[in-house]
Formats: sequence, C-alpha cells, structure tokens
Amino acid sequence: MHRTAKSRAFSNVELLVVMAIIGILVAMLLPAVQAAREAARRMTCARNLSQLILAVQNYEIAQRYYPAGVLEEKGPILSQAKGYHHNWISQLLPYMEEKNKAAHLDFTVGVYHSNNAPVRAITITILKCPSDWNTAPMPGSNYAGCHHDVEAPIDETNHGVFLLNRRLRYVDITDGSSQTIFLGEHLLEKPPAVELGWMSGTSATLRNTGGGVNGAMVWLKTRLGPTGPFPPKPAPKRPGNPLLVVGGFGSRHPGGAMFAFGDGSVHFLPETITPSVFEQLGHRADDKLSGGWNW
Repeated sequence: MHRTAKSRAFSNVELLVVMAIIGILVAMLLPAVQAAREAARRMTCARNLSQLILAVQNYEIAQRYYPAGVLEEKGPILSQAKGYHHNWISQLLPYMEEKNKAAHLDFTVGVYHSNNAPVRAITITILKCPSDWNTAPMPGSNYAGCHHDVEAPIDETNHGVFLLNRRLRYVDITDGSSQTIFLGEHLLEKPPAVELGWMSGTSATLRNTGGGVNGAMVWLKTRLGPTGPFPPKPAPKRPGNPLLVVGGFGSRHPGGAMFAFGDGSVHFLPETITPSVFEQLGHRADDKLSGGWNW
C-alpha cells in the first residue's frame, strides 16, 4: 500500500511574516535608491556648472574680460519684462556650443521683443538642474551669476562679478578667482524669475550671497537659535519696490547648493555655511583673509 504525500501550504501567519520581511527590505532599499538618484542628479548639476564656468573662462580668454551681467541703458534693474536686458548667458552662447541660437538672436532689440521670442522659448539643457522639478511659463535657468555680496538692486556699483553694463577683467578679481563665487543655483519657484526666462538679465539669472544658501539666515534663526554656533543676524534690509528685490541662491539638493568659482572649480556649499563667509565669497575684492574656511 502506497502512501500519497500531502502538499503542505503556507499558513496565514507564515504569509504575514514573509510579507512583513519584504516590506522591511523595501523600506530599507527605497531611501538608498533615492539617495543614489539624488547623487546622480547632483553630479549632473555639477557638470552643468562646470560647462558654464568653462564657457565664462573661454569668453574671458577670447575677449580679455568677463561678460556683463546685464546690458541696459541705466539702472537699477527692475525684474519685469520691460527693457533691453540681454544678459551674461546671451553673450556666452557661442562659447556654450550654442552658436546657432546666438546667430538667431537680435541684439538690436531687447530680450522681450518678438524678434527674440523663438530663441527665448527654447529650453537649454545645461541651464536646468535635474533636482528642480518646478516648471515655468518661460524656459528658465537654474543657474545665476553672482552680482553682489548683500541683498541690493542690480547695478553698476555691485561687488560681484556679473554687473550692470560693466565687463570686469581677471585682474579685477583681487580676492582671487578660487575665492570668488561666479555662478550658483537658484530655484524656479517664485515670480518674476519664473516668468522672465533664461535670457533676462534680472533676478531670473542674477543673484547675491546676502541671504545665505537656501535662505540660511532663516534656517539658523529657527533651528540653532541665538546661542547656536552661528548666531543669526537681522535679515538684510530689502528695497521697498518688490521689483528691485533680487534674492539669493538655493537648490533642491538636500543640505545646500552647487556653486562655480572663478578658477573653474565647482563646490557644494552647505546651508550651515557661516553667513559672513558666504557674503565674502560673493565679493570680488573685499581683501579679507580666506584661510581656514570650512565649507
């Protein structure tokens, strides 16, 4: 007499245990996947900035000076779609492997003129940080030139590198190009920057180091308090006219943002950078000692 083997099924308890183990493994894996994806996006962002700062250097080699931050009859610059407003990106196009776009630009009229609408409506890949998921009515740039070390309107007297109508030379960067921020990230999240596009020499493509990284002044005040390692100081005074407010740098990268320096290097600066140090990095000629800075 032969005995037939009976197949043994999983019990409900065993199934629940297996599902719980799978759930735990997935929960452990997802953060690692997300971190790997963000690391890849951050590398792409750094590569974009490397290409842009290389274009700036090639422009300086060819022209013997850096491009002006914005061209306009007079300042200060208002962040509105009115004026000439051709910016540093427009001038850099031939040095960014974008000669075709440069050839179709009409520099005899302003950025917002219908003659320049076809080029202005084109998205340029290296101007977009992959970590910033925001979209804008007009293709914009996640990268801005540094015009000043504190919050102030865009004008000829600013302390940064990309100014109104002024084309600085390498010798004008007396603090040293390796100690001076040229370009940095900013978010496409608030008007008018989201509406003016990548060709506009306004707050859309020019920023300052007066507000910290990702609004570090607010971060320090709310999380560290007045007795923290970096005592906060009062928020910088802003102009009464909101169209004169430029704003600072920031990104969707956790903990900080990417910046390109004049020597071609790209650094990730954390939100916790000392505010006074960050301001000094935005000043091309403050003659302050820079040794020992911990970014």
